[in-house]
Amino acid sequence: MSSELTITAVTVLCLLGVALYGLLIVRNLFQVIIALQILVKGALIALVLAGKISGQINLGQSLAVTVIVADTIVAVVGLALAVQVKRYTGSLDVKNLSTLRR
Repeated sequence: MSSELTITAVTVLCLLGVALYGLLIVRNLFQVIIALQILVKGALIALVLAGKISGQINLGQSLAVTVIVADTIVAVVGLALAVQVKRYTGSLDVKNLSTLRR
């Protein structure tokens, strides 16, 4: 593996590690969505890297574009839900979500 691919693989692992750590630590809904976005960006780079290693860079890039579209929709819906949770509970803490049950 060339040094360029090694650096990219280390970058992917760092992004995935930071995102997983963020998901485990943060309790703010906006920060959870940001951590999920970082996780998906790491997966996107991994898809493109896998396409380059296998010699099918076009396939990796097309999969990445598909994931970007789906990820954007998920992020918008998640942010809209976070805004509604803030309106009803007055807080963005994940623990306050249990008070929405009625």
